[in-house]
Amino acid sequence: MIFGKIRSVFSDDIGIDLGTANTLVYVKGKGIVLNEPSMVAVNNKTNQVVAVGTDAKEMLGRTPGHVRAVQPLIDGVISDFEVTEEMLSYLISKAQTGIKLFGPRIVVGVPSGITGVETRAVRDAAINAGAREVHIVEEPMAAAIGIDLPVHEPRGSMVIDIGGGTTDIGVISLGGIVNSRNIKVAGDRLNSDIVTYIRNEFKILIGDKTAEDAKIAAGSVHNESEGFETIVRGRDLVSGLPREILITEKDVKEAIHHSITKIVDMAKEVLETTPPEVVSDIMKSGIYLVGGGALIRGLSDMLSEMLGGIKVIVADDPLTAVVRGTGKILDDIESYQESLKEHENQLSPTT
Repeated sequence: MIFGKIRSVFSDDIGIDLGTANTLVYVKGKGIVLNEPSMVAVNNKTNQVVAVGTDAKEMLGRTPGHVRAVQPLIDGVISDFEVTEEMLSYLISKAQTGIKLFGPRIVVGVPSGITGVETRAVRDAAINAGAREVHIVEEPMAAAIGIDLPVHEPRGSMVIDIGGGTTDIGVISLGGIVNSRNIKVAGDRLNSDIVTYIRNEFKILIGDKTAEDAKIAAGSVHNESEGFETIVRGRDLVSGLPREILITEKDVKEAIHHSITKIVDMAKEVLETTPPEVVSDIMKSGIYLVGGGALIRGLSDMLSEMLGGIKVIVADDPLTAVVRGTGKILDDIESYQESLKEHENQLSPTT
């Protein structure tokens, strides 16, 4: 224990929300220090990393032939191990200040329901990136801790985390996940829906970044129109020339309707398969929305209406709920042992 206290002086404790779209980093004692796109630019000729995070995302769609911008995480899990390792190494190095004698202790948030192989890949990537100790926590649990839900009490809480690659729904009680579902329909799918809709309806090809900007500016699932609109620019598929159009919230609502319905259906399925006593608790306390998708206008009202009138609450600062949860776990890791995905620690070979 004494050695552990000494070691903590010469290393950092770091929490990471390893997301498909963005990765957030929390450093104990400092708070959230990084929020960067989960993107890496690689030179195909030399196989060297050119840029990571914001710099790499700026290159998306603008790179020469020998440089490719890579998303190393697809649907919330590692698709390119080496590139993920490079990204984590960059973020860990950037988050730490001064000279550290030991690698950091890290808590990483991952989607619920990922396999043992996928969990091991996350753990190995963090270890290879310099961590001395890695703990894995499922994102609905981390989010619940981050927004101060009573996770240790014999009382049910429900969290819907709509991220970039996945939507995670978790029902939590007594420090564990009672019921959960994970669906690969989230922010990236909504962007793709908007690209497809604009191509089909307006015969214009736009990129994912433009679609995301349109979703943020005009995205809404309100029943009543509130007048949100935005201009999108792309390539006319008929003439091949640049063209801009005005799209409204009605267009975006129609584009994303099918995917939003899938999320609602999964929330229904979770409630239908959750023990009745826990459902009773959820009816009293409400359902909490976190993640970037929580910011879609009207989504909380729509979910409440479709889920039998249960109150649906958008958490404060929903984008940072998971990484704030990893930070709270780091503050008192012993109290949250039962909430971690695997109780055993993974130490680096050099420890």
